[in-house]
Amino acid sequence: MRRVTLFVNGTSKNGKVVAVYGTLSDLLTVASNKLGIRACNLYNGKGGLIDDIALIRCAAFTFLNYLLFWRDNDPLSDGKSSDDISGSHTDWLTLNIGGRLFTTTRSTLVSKEPDSMLAHMFREKDVWGNKQDERGAYLIDRSPEYFEPILNYLRHGQIIVNEGINLLGVLEEARFFGIEQMAEQLEVAVKNSHPPEDHSPLSRKEFVRFLLATPTKSELRCQGLNFSGADLSRLDLRYINFKMANLSRCNLTYANLCCSNLERADLSGANLDGANLQGVKMLCSSAEGASLKGCNFEDPSGLKANLEGANLKGVDMEGSQMTGINLRVATLKNAKLKNCNLRGATLAGTDLENCDLSGCDLQEANLRGSNVKGAIFEEMLTPLHMSQSVR
Repeated sequence: MRRVTLFVNGTSKNGKVVAVYGTLSDLLTVASNKLGIRACNLYNGKGGLIDDIALIRCAAFTFLNYLLFWRDNDPLSDGKSSDDISGSHTDWLTLNIGGRLFTTTRSTLVSKEPDSMLAHMFREKDVWGNKQDERGAYLIDRSPEYFEPILNYLRHGQIIVNEGINLLGVLEEARFFGIEQMAEQLEVAVKNSHPPEDHSPLSRKEFVRFLLATPTKSELRCQGLNFSGADLSRLDLRYINFKMANLSRCNLTYANLCCSNLERADLSGANLDGANLQGVKMLCSSAEGASLKGCNFEDPSGLKANLEGANLKGVDMEGSQMTGINLRVATLKNAKLKNCNLRGATLAGTDLENCDLSGCDLQEANLRGSNVKGAIFEEMLTPLHMSQSVR
């Protein structure tokens, strides 16, 4: 014989265990006698109406909890209405959220987050004058997919979002309804759901695959990418945009960088020995401590390399061809420029302090306003006229 535990509506104490037999009316009669009420309806713990005794007999567990509702005019209830006795826990409401119905209790909407919009809307009956549809459901123009996790959170305090539901959408709904604690947890969840940014440098293998997949006539944009420490030696890197890229400590020996854009790129500590730098743009780039021995900056077509404002402190450019190069206001302090061809170069305002210019060809070079303090001008191929430097 199956037995069930019955409680008076709105309470969870002083329940009575009764045997299930006969009809539903027989069970209500027994419950009325044992609990001292006039029972009229039987509901399960989730608020579902039990209208057939077979539903209890077919239940999966031996002991089940059920709630009993009694009539408002029951003399045994001391003149109190069911709302007064049961309280908000059994004051059931139906919400129409974007065309989808949600049924819950007033307590669920009010208790968990008492300062939320939902709590203010439903704490007192009809205070906000909420609009209702023809079935009596309260109309709220929000997304039902994003509202469902919020309602479940108010029920049990756990954030459970089904697969395919955007966390950002749920977060915005939580903010809209003023569910502050939930919003804080969702912000952390959204942040953790994003994959961490990958700042690891590109390898030679990855970059070569990138090169092979790009048509030769297409401009390759590598602006701001990280190539730190990569081996890019002997590669054809013509016309590539390396603006603001990180090429520090890169191996670029014998690479073809003709007409490449290295503006504001970081080339500190890089090795560019023997590289082809015809027509290269290196404005305001940083190549401090880099090695550029034997590089070719001279373009037969007349296109001049532009290194204006570049930081070239301590670079080794020995033996490089730099005819017509623009090094205006660049910093070449402690640099090695032995045996370089600087014919017609623009060095106006350049810092050449302690720079070794031994054996350089400075014919027609513009050194006006440059700082040549401590610079070495031994074994010059052509005489340096005072009109070329005034400082």
